[in-house]
Order: sequence, then C-alpha cells, then structure tokens
Amino acid sequence: MKQKILLAGESWTSYTTHVKGFDAFYTSTFETGEKWIKAALEKGGYEVTFLPNHQADTGFPFTMEELKQYDAVILSDIGANTLLLPPQTFNSSIPMPNRCNLIRDYVLDGGALLMVGGYLTFSGVDAKGKWHDTAVQEVLPVEVLTRDDRMEHCEGVTPKIAGSHPALTGLPAEWPHVLGYNKTIALPVAQVPVTVEGDPLMAFASFGKGRSAVFTSDCAPHWAPPEFCEWKYYDLLWQNILGWLLER
Repeated sequence: MKQKILLAGESWTSYTTHVKGFDAFYTSTFETGEKWIKAALEKGGYEVTFLPNHQADTGFPFTMEELKQYDAVILSDIGANTLLLPPQTFNSSIPMPNRCNLIRDYVLDGGALLMVGGYLTFSGVDAKGKWHDTAVQEVLPVEVLTRDDRMEHCEGVTPKIAGSHPALTGLPAEWPHVLGYNKTIALPVAQVPVTVEGDPLMAFASFGKGRSAVFTSDCAPHWAPPEFCEWKYYDLLWQNILGWLLER
C-alpha cells in the first residue's frame, strides 16, 4: 500500500488592475506551484493529496483520526492563519480545534512533518507566516524568526554540503543555485547537512515518536528557478527527504 502524503499550500490568486489612460479594467488568475514536488513524490511511489490554500481553511483535518490517514504532512507556502482562523471561528465566533496544536501532537505521536520555504511559511513576507508563535514551532528542527525572514538573492546563491545525512544519498556535492530562502536558526537537536549562505537549507530532527524536516528555499519558482526544478536530482531530493521522515 502506498504511503499517503498531505501537501497543503502552494496556491495563490492574483487580482490585477490594468490602467489604460482614462479607462481601467481588472483580471484575476489562480495559480499553483505543487506540480514539481507532487510529481517527484508520486514517481517515488507516494500517494499525494494536494490541498490548495483556499481549500485548506476548511479542508485541512480537524481531528487526529483524520490527520492520521496521512503518513506525512507537507506545509509549503501556507500561513498559520489559514489553519488558525477557520470560517466557523472568524465569521461566527465558534470555537474550533487548533490545527497547529494538532500537527504538533501528530508528530509527537509518530507522524512526519516537512515545512518547505516560501512567502508564507516560516515567518515569511512581513512576518505574516506566523509559524513561530504556534505549536508547530515545537516540532521543527529550526527556530522560526519573528520578523520578515526572507533572504532574497536575485544573483543566485548555491547550497553547500555541510555534513552527512541519509537524505543526501545519491545526491552530488554540486547543487543548482536558488534565488532566496527563509532564514532560520538551527536548534541543538537538528542535523543540518545542507546550508545556504551559512543558514540551514535542510534540517532534520526527531520529536517524540515522530520526525520533522525543513527545506528553507522553495520547491517551485521563483526561489527555485528552472535550473533547480529541472535538476536531474530534483526528484531524488524530495524522495530522500520523505524516505528519512518515514524511515522508508
């Protein structure tokens, strides 16, 4: 039976105003960035359920029984508020389960968690990701900053191998460049086999009965440019990370 992965986030809606002299009009687009990592994991034999941001507020599990239907959870470019403010609470003041607490308890009880970087994971743009002040911080191998943590590198920066780890099996020493990442601080319990500009790019740790990992750059553009997403080892990278998380 295939191991099941829940991938939450990686979607956005854009609303654009076009001004042409006296006149103006509007267009909107809906885009997703899950296709690269989803395809990589499916090639590795995983079953991936993609839950875009606009569905995660109601679709992300509210109970441990529901969450344990998945062997691992990936949070990628999704802010904590999406899980902390379900419509029942925000619109009608109805108490609901705290799903950040649920994720922590899920890991401690044997679940696997991967957080991937972006403008709304870790701290993110204008610190709106807000993960530091949630229970998820308790089961991450890095400390999330409480300020805007984006490290934008339009010139490109290259990841560096900093140690050994099973997740590096089969990967070369030279990696493609990335165009940015979320700055974090490695915790004493963390293994940090890959860095970028001296900060953690990949970090791993065990908590309770479970495991967690972070990849502080993106799995899709813009921080992960075509050279990274089309890298011949891209698929193996994500398969290795999940393999370690699930002791596969």
